[in-house]
Amino acid sequence: MKILVQKFGGTSVATADKRAMVAQKIIQAKKTGFSMVVVVSAIGRKGDPYATDTLIEIVKEMSAEVDLRELDIVMSCGEIISGVLLSSTLKNMGYSCCFLSGAQAGVITDSDHGNASILKIEPKKILKKLEENSIVIVAGFQGLSEEGEITTLGRGGSDTTAAALAVALNAESVEIYTDVDGVKTADPRLVHDTKTLEEVTYSEICQLAYEGAKVIHPRAVEIAMQKNIPLKIKCTFDNNPGTLICANGGSIERSSIRVTDRMITGITHSTNITQIKIPVPGDDSFLSKRVFNALALAGISVDFINILPEILLFTVKTDVAKKAVKVLENLNIQVEKTEGCAKVATVGAGMTGIPGVVAKVVEALTEQNIKIYQSADSYTSIWCLIDEEDLEKAVNALHKKFI
Repeated sequence: MKILVQKFGGTSVATADKRAMVAQKIIQAKKTGFSMVVVVSAIGRKGDPYATDTLIEIVKEMSAEVDLRELDIVMSCGEIISGVLLSSTLKNMGYSCCFLSGAQAGVITDSDHGNASILKIEPKKILKKLEENSIVIVAGFQGLSEEGEITTLGRGGSDTTAAALAVALNAESVEIYTDVDGVKTADPRLVHDTKTLEEVTYSEICQLAYEGAKVIHPRAVEIAMQKNIPLKIKCTFDNNPGTLICANGGSIERSSIRVTDRMITGITHSTNITQIKIPVPGDDSFLSKRVFNALALAGISVDFINILPEILLFTVKTDVAKKAVKVLENLNIQVEKTEGCAKVATVGAGMTGIPGVVAKVVEALTEQNIKIYQSADSYTSIWCLIDEEDLEKAVNALHKKFI
């Protein structure tokens, strides 16, 4: 049995006409000989009646403090509604189809309500339905804890569901359908001459996603890597080939590997960042430990950490910056903060071992008189912290320099 997993985002299933287009994509793949498993997100986006954010707002109108267990029950409804509607669409077109909630599909998670992790997949019911030649529609973003409670998987959870099902079912590949035609070299809202990438590696797309690109959730990519299952990012509303994600820039044939000489894959970014700067007294060698322990106990995540002999630098999301400063000042720690920052990242597996890449990044930004507050790098990324008001200028400068 050759299994193909497809995942359709909220904009793809938002109306009856769009669901009919989705159904045609599913039928087309089935006619080529695949057994079809289809994962769906909730209908539409914030403001649409059954979107996840809309459901959250309805509950929070009653109380700002909402029980997370009960919120998960409400949030799981969006995918159930879109899944049933898509199943009905396919049945009306004459195809055998079965809808399963996350629990019915055998998605078993931990008990972290609102951000659960998948522990295992028990796909017996899916396999039974596939053997009966049914198309199986599965609600993304949700599962069942080992205690029998409904859970949700956090942002990007439907991507995660699709990848986990593909691994459990040993699928041929995963197709992620959205409203763009693949992974771009930069955000097209900021850069007018972006290109759609034909292929990227798992590591490159993870870096792009972690640094702000929203085309796929990095957790889904990491899951697919477990069995080297290729992922394809495609557009629901056209027939463009999209972007292939796999190991080493290979083709969809898992045994075939193609070498690429591309140094930089793309430019990505994230916003709403505040830099925290803490002077380090010469007699306080344990200051870093106290700072990070205190923030961890307060549930505040930190990023972009530079630990130097005389100064400690890191960033937090702007919505928790005031809380972070208060926590540290309560420990009599001197704090300076710079609000309105953004992080811009240059990503590419081909930069590893290549001299002069950092120099080009700095050159591109300084030519535009863009101040760099911090920088860091890994084998596949170079990050710079800048003023958010310079973001569009920075992304365009780096895109022009490298792409």
